[in-house]
Amino acid sequence: MSVPESDDLQQWRRLALGVLRKSGLAGEDAAPEDVEALLSTETYDGLRIAPLYTAADVAPPAGVPGQVPFVRGGSAAARPWDVRQRHADPDAKATRAAILDDLENGATSLWLAGIAPADLAEALDGVLLDLAAVVLDNGPDTLAAARAFLALPGEGKTGNLGADPLGLQARTGQPADLAVLGTLAKESPVPVATIDATVYHDAGAGDAQEVGYATATGVAYLRELVAAGLSAGMALRQLEFRFAATADQFTTIAKLRAARRIWSRVAQVCEVPHLGAQRQHAVTSDAMMTARDPWTNLLRTTVACFAAGTGGADAVTVQPFDARLGLPDGFSRRIARNTQTLLVEESGVARVLDPAGGSWYVESLTDALAHAAWDVFNEVERAGGMAAVLRSGLVEDRIGAVRLRREDDIAHRRQPITGVSEFPDLAERRPVRAPAPLPPSGGLPRLSYGESFERLRDAADAASTPPVVRLVALGSPAAHSARVSFAGNLFAAGGVRLADEPSTVACICGSDRSYAEEAADVAARLKAEGVRTVWLAGKPGEHAGVDAYLYSGCDALDVLRRAHRDLGVAP
Repeated sequence: MSVPESDDLQQWRRLALGVLRKSGLAGEDAAPEDVEALLSTETYDGLRIAPLYTAADVAPPAGVPGQVPFVRGGSAAARPWDVRQRHADPDAKATRAAILDDLENGATSLWLAGIAPADLAEALDGVLLDLAAVVLDNGPDTLAAARAFLALPGEGKTGNLGADPLGLQARTGQPADLAVLGTLAKESPVPVATIDATVYHDAGAGDAQEVGYATATGVAYLRELVAAGLSAGMALRQLEFRFAATADQFTTIAKLRAARRIWSRVAQVCEVPHLGAQRQHAVTSDAMMTARDPWTNLLRTTVACFAAGTGGADAVTVQPFDARLGLPDGFSRRIARNTQTLLVEESGVARVLDPAGGSWYVESLTDALAHAAWDVFNEVERAGGMAAVLRSGLVEDRIGAVRLRREDDIAHRRQPITGVSEFPDLAERRPVRAPAPLPPSGGLPRLSYGESFERLRDAADAASTPPVVRLVALGSPAAHSARVSFAGNLFAAGGVRLADEPSTVACICGSDRSYAEEAADVAARLKAEGVRTVWLAGKPGEHAGVDAYLYSGCDALDVLRRAHRDLGVAP
């Protein structure tokens, strides 16, 4: 059923078009009907995001919470999500102390990453395993760790044994041994498999790719478990899915909802639709975390946690703000726990089922993501399944294309990283942490959004003399202050100060008028004084003696790398 356009919508178009014309983003021949196209953006999955959504943006019915297709959640009752704390310290004694502290102060379950099988008994000593769920994450040691966990005293253990052979293949490039799933399922009263889609997110994948590859992995595990003798219903109960939650809150909400819709369809095909409620563990994105200005990660993880809870995740892990610096300390783990407690207890996010449901934007985005992810899943199935596409390189090719676009956006600061590519603090004093164990390697790459800028900062910090670009301001402060601020912010992203000090590199900042009148003469004078490279803050133009330009939308990484070379900063 079509919905007629309202007078309010038409008025908004006319007003928006007037602003676009004044800003130069729309020509005089543009019509009000062009506004949505002019203001729309595109996701890394190729989905169009409109500037405004109305009742005319129709999406399929989302159903009701606790019922097929489970878009609105797997439960009909509002309840707090599981506050799951991650532990990766190989020191069993230190891990035990941290675990008990977490459980006494808000955590409700544990995620043990890489704890040696022989150390599980010591690490979990004193933990009531019938009350606190434990999720294992032991990679190639999965079978040994699972058996060591199951052998611990106590009945009623809950959690997940964390078998993820295809995830391990994606991380290491080593062939997957899917037989471990059937072996564990025959021995364990605890669910055995975790489909960890964060490996694809960390490699730079789009959200639809993350959900599509997770779905293909889940289907591969279902087939293996059924072949091992389990019924389809029993096999579905063995699986938990892990997704990345990012500071893009609406996309995270829609991703979790879309993943549940797709998995419900898988359960329908398995003829057990009532068991299609996907169990979801959301973890705040590792790729979005920064090593520079790490306190800003508190804001990123808070938004991501909110999105995960609003999107209906069953369990949420908030990464400590210092995760990129090494092993977190007690303070950072406490803040990570309390972020969730505040959202659940004080903000009441968990009191409402699917609070984003009914939003024209969220419902439309959920539908678009579900279709895009279903296409990714079908491509994998046509190519022989998840193990086959990991071997063939198809996954790396598909994700690699998205990663290149993402890296280009980061380099041009179309995707800004606060505290790193934008508004860096050259005087920051970062906390020092003990080194964390290195993650598995050999498979898909691990992307850190701010890493390219952070490497430049590291090189600048290691330079024998702090790198400085000489500031040459033309005219009054009113005429040059905006461009001085812009240039200073950009150079600081590479650890370079912009100051009125001698240097072999200079940057001219002023107004367009002062550039036309003075830039050539100033550049000639600077060259005569021994300056080798002259930058100008503004759009490229014809200015004699000016070697390069920096402006909004320029390749900031290219600017900084050239500045480092010209200043003699070692890479």
